[in-house]
Amino acid sequence: MKPVAVTHPQSLGYALLALPLAFVALPMYVNLPHLYAVQYAVPLALLGGVLLSSRLVDACIDPFIGQFSDWLYAKSSSFVIFGASLMAIFLSISFAALFHPPSMSGSGFYAAWVGVWVTACHLAYSALSILHQAWATRLGGGPAQQSRLLAWREGAGLWGVVTAAMLPALVGWKNTTLFLAAALAVGLIAWQGVLRSAPPKTDIESPKGAHKQLAMSGPLFLMLPLKQSKFVKLLFIFMLNGIASAIPASLVMFFVEDQIRATSVMAPWFLGVYFLSGALSLPLWLYAIQRFNLQRTWLAGMLLAVVSFVSVSQLGAGDELAFFAVCIASGAALGADLVVPGALLNGLVDHLGQRGKGEGLYLGWWNLATKLNLALAAGLSLPLLAWWGYVPGTHQPEGLAALSVAYGLFPCALKLCAALALYVFWIRTPHPLPLGEKL
Repeated sequence: MKPVAVTHPQSLGYALLALPLAFVALPMYVNLPHLYAVQYAVPLALLGGVLLSSRLVDACIDPFIGQFSDWLYAKSSSFVIFGASLMAIFLSISFAALFHPPSMSGSGFYAAWVGVWVTACHLAYSALSILHQAWATRLGGGPAQQSRLLAWREGAGLWGVVTAAMLPALVGWKNTTLFLAAALAVGLIAWQGVLRSAPPKTDIESPKGAHKQLAMSGPLFLMLPLKQSKFVKLLFIFMLNGIASAIPASLVMFFVEDQIRATSVMAPWFLGVYFLSGALSLPLWLYAIQRFNLQRTWLAGMLLAVVSFVSVSQLGAGDELAFFAVCIASGAALGADLVVPGALLNGLVDHLGQRGKGEGLYLGWWNLATKLNLALAAGLSLPLLAWWGYVPGTHQPEGLAALSVAYGLFPCALKLCAALALYVFWIRTPHPLPLGEKL
């Protein structure tokens, strides 16, 4: 059965839901630690432990969510939209509770409040994200269509991130929460129209050479993706690269206010410039994929990120313009991270004969890796910074030095490791997959 071809208007209708989803993702790992550490005086070590535990719980459930996504798609598109609508409602409620806590006495109560509601928010976000991502994977279409669909989706997500970075500072968290609920409703309505006009296919014939698979249910099938060496290698690269990106995201608010010593009004502008640069770079990365191939384009993005970000550890008080330049350059490198890994994953799922059958399960493990990246970034970097003597709002030389190393140098080292793994596993080693072809 031929994969469904989608038009640009359909791609846009599909992509709109990514805007509020990314809108939820940014505050979870950028604004939330800063808000509860500064405004509600939750110790960094305690906050990091709570966030790490929440992410681990959420991550372990993702493969099951992926299996549930496959079940919904096997039923009908109406089941998919109904499930997505329930998750969107639950997501709006948990987000509102998280950023509007009641008055409580003691940091321990605030930490418990975060633990409950951030876990609820993560689970709803995961379920809705996996359902949304699975539609693009089920369509197939090769590198050209997959890269285009992901560019639309990630581009919308980046505009959501830019909005999320700016809106709380401009209109407050109450109006921000209302905007999220409205954007989720608009995104679901648009996606419902696309599902009706381009329904995903099921029971798609496996390509020649695809591996024989286990039974499509039960615990053995749940572990199936981890039995595929190509998937494990790609997942390893994705995790290394993701941790390298997640650590600066978790620490950026602290770095801006204490190391750069910019005002709280300026902080959202740095985030906005970074993600806007990523959005504007997407057409260039799509051209690079067409000119070269997926994995070489990703390697170029990793190296650009290291070159543009390594100098950030040398910045200090008053270096706002220099930090803006870093945000522009490293934001441009972000575009490759947004388009290429997902396109490689979708092509691999197609090659393994799981399109229309088990892509939700692969996406579940993929999202588990994403959650582990964020969990390790927040759960390890925040307690380590506290142990090294960094205290938010203070300017002790030892603490600021630790902040500079954790924010600037360590992520670059991880990014270089990811680049080396990509070269060894996916560029130097030949693959019988259509992933290295030009579009």
